[in-house]
Amino acid sequence: MELKRTSHAVYDTKYHLVWTPKYRKWILRDEIRHRVKEIFEEISKNYDFEIDTLYLAEDHVHIFMSFSPWYSISKVVGMLKSISASGIFREHPEVKKGLWGAEFWEDGCFVRTVGDKVSAEVIRNYIKYHREQEKSPKQLELF
Repeated sequence: MELKRTSHAVYDTKYHLVWTPKYRKWILRDEIRHRVKEIFEEISKNYDFEIDTLYLAEDHVHIFMSFSPWYSISKVVGMLKSISASGIFREHPEVKKGLWGAEFWEDGCFVRTVGDKVSAEVIRNYIKYHREQEKSPKQLELF
């Protein structure tokens, strides 16, 4: 990623964003995972966001991205979550039943900016670790 320009700003913002599906359910599998990834890429293209690295585990999302300072972090996360949830519920209504008719994503998120001690390479390696090492996290079973 490099310096970006808009008509009124020059910026170099980088954010590591993490959030989970509601109840941390393992719903980001197969077609759902693929479709969520496509939706995130469509949103990024439409709003001029830049996704550097993206990983969708079965129970959480990691995105390392950049966007204009005219957007707040909460606005960008809200857009990614709401647009993707609407698309998935519309295209895969069976998912809503698995979430007891609730929301697709949890309300909160984790956000980290790249700084002096947390470099872009550290975040890329962290996401790569999750992609390679966290293939089968333990899911709690109630019964």
